[in-house]
Amino acid sequence: MPTPPSGFSLIELMATVALVALLATLGAPSFHELALRMRVDAAMQRLTVQMALTRNTAIVRRTTAALCPANGAGGCRDDGDWSGGWLLYLDGDGNRQPDSASDILREEPLPLHASLRIFTSPSRPQLRYLPDGRSGGSNMTVRLCHRDTLMGTVVVSNGGRVRTERPQRPTVCAG
Repeated sequence: MPTPPSGFSLIELMATVALVALLATLGAPSFHELALRMRVDAAMQRLTVQMALTRNTAIVRRTTAALCPANGAGGCRDDGDWSGGWLLYLDGDGNRQPDSASDILREEPLPLHASLRIFTSPSRPQLRYLPDGRSGGSNMTVRLCHRDTLMGTVVVSNGGRVRTERPQRPTVCAG
């Protein structure tokens, strides 16, 4: 009695490859969306952690501490664009800039992915915490966008509380 050949026929191999290609084509867009959501979540988490650290620094050191978008030269940008990273510094004199390198406590490099834009209103480009932990001024909203779509926001209340939000439906990123 002849033994059947072991292995796959060319037709079986072609059918398997076609099925794998079809599944990969269907799964790629959803994987891209998942990766984008994870990037946004990670960026929002990094930002909220830095905000909590800034508040804690102000309370513990009993001085004003600030978190601002970094200009790359050890200072703060005044246009509200946080996409290039941010820095945490002590601002005892209230001039809204670090006075020396020793005032800078932490500098965060670029966000997790270059496709994310992170910005605030130019009227409130940085977050300042007073020695009692309050964030003086008005509420602050940091927007995280991918291309022209709003992916999430980080909101800081006057009392200093930080919360994050994600839009329920696709929203145009204003700003």
